[in-house]
Amino acid sequence: MGERKAIFISGGGSGIGRAIARHFAEQGWFVGLGDINVQGMEDTEGLLPGGHSYSHKLDVRDRQAWDEALAAFATASGGRIDVVVNNAGIGTGGPLHELEQDEIDRCLDINIKGVLYGAQAAYPYLQKTAPGSCLVNIASAAGITGGTGMSVYSATKFAVRGIAESLDAEWTPDGIKSCSICPSFIETPLLDGTGNRRSNEPVRDRVIEAGLEITPVEEVAKTVWNAVHGDDLHYLVGKTAKRLNFAKRWMPGRVRKKNKESAALLGK
Repeated sequence: MGERKAIFISGGGSGIGRAIARHFAEQGWFVGLGDINVQGMEDTEGLLPGGHSYSHKLDVRDRQAWDEALAAFATASGGRIDVVVNNAGIGTGGPLHELEQDEIDRCLDINIKGVLYGAQAAYPYLQKTAPGSCLVNIASAAGITGGTGMSVYSATKFAVRGIAESLDAEWTPDGIKSCSICPSFIETPLLDGTGNRRSNEPVRDRVIEAGLEITPVEEVAKTVWNAVHGDDLHYLVGKTAKRLNFAKRWMPGRVRKKNKESAALLGK
């Protein structure tokens, strides 16, 4: 097995996945990218040091595709995978009654099934490089508290945190770490989307209007690095996530009241 450590990142064609790839490649790691966006992966690879990366087209909803992607990456990396990052995900927002069934299903399939499939496929590889190997699951501040218009997305991110917690216990005998990363609003292309097909207002505009900060994507990459080399279970990124976590723990009634006030202002 090669000595150079290797990390595989789903959703590596843009945003958080790209930032993680750059950060680990700069530290000398061999980086694997999985994404349905082939051009995005090529663009990411163009930002990495030569000879430090490998990409494989991957739809995280396809269980067999996970096996194929990780097997190919393990071959390219010299036989080892030390870290797998379940990063691929999509945003879905808006009143639940306005969402189409396919919008709900797609979000659940990518954000929950994709994470479970990734964990399942990663297990034998992480077992071989344990102790010290790690499964990193990208959750969200929306997995700390559910706000108006966030029912489906919050459901998926609460699930990601739960998966990370379960595997943290389940994989302890194998020496494999499992954790979740909970960013608040991060500077990625997701902010330029509208949340659902009935809305034409970018998510970015709603975030700015609410007075919330947008955190540089590099902060997530640094946190993933710390998680791989640390021993915590949940990692918070950005002031909003940290404030929400504090308030949800110590002032749950206040958080609930604020969520209801926000809903009333939106007329929902």
